[in-house]
Amino acid sequence: MHRELTQESGAITSKVKKLVPTWYTHLSLSQRMHHKLDDITTKLQDLEKQKVSLGLIVKDERSKRIYQTSLVDTSSVVGREKEKKELLLKLLRDEPCDKNFSIVPIVGMGGLGKTTLAKILYDDEEVKKHFELMAWVCVSDHFDIFHISKVILQSVKGEDKEFADLNLLQVALKKQLRKKRFLMVLDDVWSESYEDWQTLVSPFHACAPGSKIITTTRKVQLLNKLGYDHLYHVQTLSHDDAVSLFAKHALGADNFDSHPVLKQYGEGIVEKCDGLPLALAVLGRLLRTKTEEEEEWKELLNSEIWRLGKKDEIVPALRLSYNDLSACLKQLFAYFSLFPKNYVFNKELLILLWMAEGFLNPLSSNKSMERLGLEYLEELLSRSLLQHAPNDKASFVMHDSLNDLATSVAGEFFSRLDIEMVPDVRKEALEKYRHMSFVCDEFIAYPKFDPFKTAKSLRTFLFLEGNDSFEKCYLSRKILDDLLPKLPMLRVLRLSNLCISEVPETIGTLKHLRYLNLSNNPITHLPASVGNLYNLQTLLLYDCSDLIKLPNNFSKLKNLRHLNIYGTPLLNKLPLWIGQLKSLQTLTKIIVGGDNGLAITKIKDLTDFDGSIHIKGLDKVEMAMHAQEANLLQKRFAFLELEWSDVFDGSRKKSLEKEVLCVLKPNSASLTFLEIASYGGLEFPNWVGDPSFLQLTEVFIHGCKNCTSLPPLGQLPSLKKLFIKDMDEVKVMGSELAGTGLSFPSLEVLHLENMKRLEEWSTNIGMVSFPCLNELVVRSCPNLVQVSPEALPSLNVLEIYECDSAVLRSLVQVASGVFQLKIESISGLDDVVWRGVIEYLGAVEYLIIKNCNEIRYLWESMASKALIRLMYLDVQECQNLVRLGEKEAGDSCGSNVLTTLRTLKIEKCESMEHCRCPNNIEELEISDCPSITSVSFLTTAGGQKLKFLTIKDCEKLLEKELIFGGDNTRVLVNNTSMPMLQSVDIIRWPNLTTIIELKQLIHLTSLAIESCPNMESFPDHELPNLTSLTSLYIYNCPSTDASFPRGFWPPNLQILYIGGLKKPILEWGPQNFPTSLVKLALVCGESEEDDVSRCRQLSPLLPSSLTTLRIYHFMKLKSVSVGLQHLTSLQHLFLGYCPKMKHLPDILLPSLLSLNIAECRKLEGRCSRGGSYWSRISHIPCIKINEE
Repeated sequence: MHRELTQESGAITSKVKKLVPTWYTHLSLSQRMHHKLDDITTKLQDLEKQKVSLGLIVKDERSKRIYQTSLVDTSSVVGREKEKKELLLKLLRDEPCDKNFSIVPIVGMGGLGKTTLAKILYDDEEVKKHFELMAWVCVSDHFDIFHISKVILQSVKGEDKEFADLNLLQVALKKQLRKKRFLMVLDDVWSESYEDWQTLVSPFHACAPGSKIITTTRKVQLLNKLGYDHLYHVQTLSHDDAVSLFAKHALGADNFDSHPVLKQYGEGIVEKCDGLPLALAVLGRLLRTKTEEEEEWKELLNSEIWRLGKKDEIVPALRLSYNDLSACLKQLFAYFSLFPKNYVFNKELLILLWMAEGFLNPLSSNKSMERLGLEYLEELLSRSLLQHAPNDKASFVMHDSLNDLATSVAGEFFSRLDIEMVPDVRKEALEKYRHMSFVCDEFIAYPKFDPFKTAKSLRTFLFLEGNDSFEKCYLSRKILDDLLPKLPMLRVLRLSNLCISEVPETIGTLKHLRYLNLSNNPITHLPASVGNLYNLQTLLLYDCSDLIKLPNNFSKLKNLRHLNIYGTPLLNKLPLWIGQLKSLQTLTKIIVGGDNGLAITKIKDLTDFDGSIHIKGLDKVEMAMHAQEANLLQKRFAFLELEWSDVFDGSRKKSLEKEVLCVLKPNSASLTFLEIASYGGLEFPNWVGDPSFLQLTEVFIHGCKNCTSLPPLGQLPSLKKLFIKDMDEVKVMGSELAGTGLSFPSLEVLHLENMKRLEEWSTNIGMVSFPCLNELVVRSCPNLVQVSPEALPSLNVLEIYECDSAVLRSLVQVASGVFQLKIESISGLDDVVWRGVIEYLGAVEYLIIKNCNEIRYLWESMASKALIRLMYLDVQECQNLVRLGEKEAGDSCGSNVLTTLRTLKIEKCESMEHCRCPNNIEELEISDCPSITSVSFLTTAGGQKLKFLTIKDCEKLLEKELIFGGDNTRVLVNNTSMPMLQSVDIIRWPNLTTIIELKQLIHLTSLAIESCPNMESFPDHELPNLTSLTSLYIYNCPSTDASFPRGFWPPNLQILYIGGLKKPILEWGPQNFPTSLVKLALVCGESEEDDVSRCRQLSPLLPSSLTTLRIYHFMKLKSVSVGLQHLTSLQHLFLGYCPKMKHLPDILLPSLLSLNIAECRKLEGRCSRGGSYWSRISHIPCIKINEE
């Protein structure tokens, strides 16, 4: 193997370099190129003769290199015992601190081993026992708060959930950290922003005292701002430790005693590495196979590279390690320059890219390209040029310094660009580029890419996710239609997660394409021209949830090796004759039987390269022996989905289906995820739940409607998540599920849903069960009345839906640690039962109650003794709820009720008439409560801490004045002021007539007054005093004083949504909007719908600073063809509910990134693909017509 990896003459001792890259030998040359090839051959033959005459030789490489991963192995770490001991004391000792958490900074230059030291601490057993939650995040130079928060939440909760905004994400994170002692590692922090840091750590304040944050960083400015003057600086290794580390990597020993001849050279090399662990490790690995070759060590010591010093902060030792690579490994290493720093590489996808580029050319016919790629990857790992990603052995990362080296050596044929850099690329450079990548922005516009039409030799075109946490990225359709056909030499095209809904037919012109990634796009089908891509090796369509069909001419793709269609629930048929693709190794979804189905025996011909497979239509298997031929036992699949038809019509063969499932037993050594759907047997075979599946962490069993019992899943030692759903015949969950002895030792999440006949859930008496269960969801189990787990000591999150109150009563009694409780549609939950339940909710901090119609009061005056930790209360659709407390008359409750409550939300409680709020709340939201007449605090001291106020659709609320200061506050009775308000939303409040005293709200950032038809007075003259106000919404208030608006605006206003006022828009005149205004929405009122027909009439109201413009409900507006030209910064244009709108400008603003059209019937067809305006707008990345 080592001979294959290094036989090219790229090593230090090689005297003749390979002149022709390997991929050229695979090009199909036309006849007119033959004479050029002859000339090249003649020149190479002359060079060969000169090599002989000069006595030059090509030295073969040494013995096979020992492969090892770069996961932290404490035995290979040298000289950090003192640092570890000192830092462990900081981590485990509760030092005086004004917060519940403190920072443990590790500071030093690149390559010193900061991350390694952090990993040693993170993996320490004592540390793991000390902290309840742990998370590791690689931050890098872009401090993306959303991304960091999401990774932390995913680490501590174990699931990847989408959030609409940062606030919702941090609220969820705060819940997970609540009262838990955590250890957080923020690796490679570059940010110096104090404000960003404070935003990031805001959820951390809910943690338990003693929590720690380890930060590794090269920069100390932020730490100084945070008051950390005494920082822990990692030092370079001492000479003795450096020699020991170098010897470990080079000789597998602690010193040079066994190799005295090499000692002087080794110590000389160590001296030149300046004590940097990364340089010592990399060079040591380089010399690992050269222990018998003194000349090699001498040559390395005397290399000219040491005299060059550092260039662009690249350590010379790292350049030496690159020089030692063979030619093939050098090009693989240079390929990493296409990826941004801290990019996480998936092993399989990386190898598929290399294969498509032509970098993998086995010398032996017995070795596949995929296998060779894996060996190359292991070689790079063994040389410490790559390392495993934290917590993920299947993924890899590259050290920043090595990424810099890869970029340095990549030369002029490789280029990685940010979107902002694209316009600066010179035409001469484009003509040379062969491999290019682009770090995506949210909107990817065409004009910046127009120059790339000259990049005729481009082979690689990668769109990559950056560190910005965009939920979606939008690619200009024009890039697909106009640019890609101009790049005929493309071999690799990555277009994943770019909101592409239609792939153009021109894709079929890219005849050289080997790799096409269209995953995670809303495409419904592929064009037939894909069948023309006869060189295609890899097609990735995973997570294309809208995909319905594949082209019927797939059989033409004779070279297709990997087809990933995992996560395509609507794809129920495969192309005819797909089974005839002899090269196919990966097919992640098999649809058995039918006209377009495959024989299940096809699986035996597939490799487990991707590691996942979904087998659908198992009810079509006619004989169990056919399923046995699939030979799953010999495949190393990590993810396995087995699915039968969800139709149970009497034609199902129960015994056959059990036989089929029995022989489909997978390999227990590799399986981590198992899903069994709509299985029709009466019981499960013995392998389901067998404790030999040591790696199995997640099981999902659903729709098995004939099964009367569940398999012994409690015996799976590593199972962390279990989902059981739609098991209609299961009546009892007991010992058959738990098994014998300790059951569910690792289970953290359990969901039981839609178990219509389930009556009893019990555990083995006297045996420990569910010791680690953290989250329990029971949904739609209407007959479940006997629930008898003995204890759920670790349960934090409990959710119960559509069940009997007996389930709620039983579970809260055995789970004293629940801090998040959500209940919905609980039958039999009246005031008496609820009072019994509430006694066990002493640990609950988040409580959501929905559609519990028998409850009339949530608490009595003594509630403060039970709900002592409640911070968040959300009550929805409780139709008979009259008041929050049973005794609220006067002030008899005092101010001691729910003193910990910070958020109170009440929605759609039709019978509630009065709402008296606990004094200390910070957020109050009351919506859709048609009977409510008053809102107040318990005492006059209430409201001082209120930050967020929302009143929506409360039509009987009696107060007419909303006063935020002074002594006459009407809305919140007994409250003197609310000085801390940051956000106020008043929506559809018919009785509101006046708003008074805004000037005291110095912290207000957002104010919304919407659809208040009788509001007459708005103090706009006070707006200039609100320096913190950045968002103002005031519209559909037709009675507002006719003088408003009159040019008074908050000085830092960024977002304004306005219209539908008494004063017609055409009479507003100059408004002197602040230059900070970037988003403006104009809403036409009913009284002025006939006045505005041309956009030029609105032009004076549109400041040139705008980046976003929304125009709504202008019933007579016909055109925006004139009036927008001065908006040279405009990026987003929304036109909504303008039925006569039919004209757009001949040339839309080149800066436009999104165009959204809703209910503009005369414009919709013209802007659709093929419409008369399509050529004008096709360059816009995001075009939405009647979409949300």
